[in-house]
Amino acid sequence: MMSDSRTAGDGVAGARSRVGGISRRGFLAGSALSLGALGLAGCANPDGMSLAEAAKVYGPVPEEKFPIPAVDVSKVNPKYFRRTVRYETDEAPGTIIVDPKNYYVYRIEGDGMATRYGANVGREGFLWSGDAYVGRKSEWATWTPPKEMIKRQPEAAKYARGMPGGLDNPLGARTLHLYQNGVYTLYTIYATSDPESIGSGVTSGCVGLLSQDMIQLYNETPVKTKVVVLPA
Repeated sequence: MMSDSRTAGDGVAGARSRVGGISRRGFLAGSALSLGALGLAGCANPDGMSLAEAAKVYGPVPEEKFPIPAVDVSKVNPKYFRRTVRYETDEAPGTIIVDPKNYYVYRIEGDGMATRYGANVGREGFLWSGDAYVGRKSEWATWTPPKEMIKRQPEAAKYARGMPGGLDNPLGARTLHLYQNGVYTLYTIYATSDPESIGSGVTSGCVGLLSQDMIQLYNETPVKTKVVVLPA
């Protein structure tokens, strides 16, 4: 898909790098939870993936338009690493379920199974729930802060006409734009390059996955896919 130049996402979390004098983390109301070191790289964790295995899953993606660096997996709680889990639901295979209370996103695979991803979610005051659907998909989307965000955070005004796609763009490599009744909600599921944000509430209602996870989910998700956001 081509990059989307229209308004995309309100206040997503980003990397710790600075863009044009503005920290991407400066768009957040608070800093993400720092999880610290997780021990020896070869040790298995209770969820079944070792840090050595995670380093491969979350390794660099050099073939991208903007090559994606490896995730520092020592900054991610192992319970948020991608894995296949049992998940009983009446939702159809392919449905995306967001569980903001536990910081997970599920893609229903059928037969009682789902692919589970660790996520960041909306901070207090910006959480929401309900049904939506993927109305658009974007690769390396242009990010345009809504007027409401610019009022809250005037430093975002310099991007009122849009920030082009790239590693420093808050929407990252892939974006699923969420709609309800034919109207864009301004909420997205997007790719974050900030591993410390996973497992915390830092956004203005969007949901972020590690770039490598988001690319996988994006590739498996067609337009019109149902998205269910559970109550926090």
